[in-house]
Amino acid sequence: MIWRTEGIRVVAPVKWRQLDGLVSVLWEAESQSGATGYYLSDDPRIMIFFDDVSSRIRISNQDGDFSQHYRPMTRAIYVPAGVPMWTNSKSIHRFSHLNLHMHRDRLLRFLSPSVGASAAVTALRRPVEIQDIGAIETLAELLVGEIASPSKHAVYAESLVGSIVAGLLDIPDDDGKTANGRLTQAQMNKLLSRLDGRSDCRLTIAEMAATVGLSESWFATVFKQTTGKTPLQWQLAKRIGLAKKLLSESDLSIAAIAAQLGFSDQAHLTKAFGQITGDTPAAWRRTQQTRRF
Repeated sequence: MIWRTEGIRVVAPVKWRQLDGLVSVLWEAESQSGATGYYLSDDPRIMIFFDDVSSRIRISNQDGDFSQHYRPMTRAIYVPAGVPMWTNSKSIHRFSHLNLHMHRDRLLRFLSPSVGASAAVTALRRPVEIQDIGAIETLAELLVGEIASPSKHAVYAESLVGSIVAGLLDIPDDDGKTANGRLTQAQMNKLLSRLDGRSDCRLTIAEMAATVGLSESWFATVFKQTTGKTPLQWQLAKRIGLAKKLLSESDLSIAAIAAQLGFSDQAHLTKAFGQITGDTPAAWRRTQQTRRF
C-alpha cells in the first residue's frame, strides 16, 4: 500500500493482527487542522471509525484539491482495489479507526460460495460509504478485542471480519439489486445545480465525477446504482425535459432548440426525443398547443 500523511500523529501503539488473507489494524491518532493524507492500495480495504468524523474529515477520489472535489468522511467506507483516496482535516481532533486490508482472492473465496462468483466480483468493484453503521460497529469492537488481546482461535476473528464484509459490501441480490453504494442527496443536488448552469444541459463524465469528488470509474458505478441510469442516459433525459419546456413555452424552431441543447442537428434531436417520449418534437408540440385551446 502507498500512503503519505502530513499533520497526523499516532497517539497510542498501533495494534494489529494478521489473519488468513487479511490484516486488521487499529489506529489511534491525532490530526491537526489542515492535515492531509493520500492512500492507494492494490487490494480492497475497509475503514471503520469509532466516532463521527463527518464534520472534521473530508475525502476525495479525484485529487488533493479540496476547494470543490470533496465529501464528508462517513463512519464506514469500503475502497475497491486500485482506487486512490485523499483526505483533509478541517480541525484538530483525535480519532480511532479500524483498517481491514484484505486480499481480493480471499474475499472472492469467502463470498462466492454464498452469492456466486459474478455477484462477488461485482460487489468487490463497488465502493461503499455509510454513516449509520449499526451492528457493524459492534462487530468491529469485538474484532478490536481480538486484535488487542487474542482470546480465541483465529477463526473467530476471521468470522468477525466476514460478518463485517457481508454487512458492509454492496452485494447484489438475486434480482441484481443492491442497497448501498449510492450518491447522497447533497451530491445529487450538486450535480443538478451544475447541470442547470449549463444552457445545453451537458457535462462530461469527468466533469460530473469532479463535481462530487469521485473518480470517473467510481462515479459511474454509484451513479447508476443511485438513478438507475448511466450518466449519459440521465443527462439525455434532462435535455429532453428542457426540450419539452422550450417546445411548450417558446416559439423557437425545432432546429434552434436542437442547436441550443447541443444536438448535432434537428434530426438528432428528433431521434433522441422519440427514444424518450415515443413521439416527435413537432407532434408533441402540436399536442401541447391543442391542450391549451
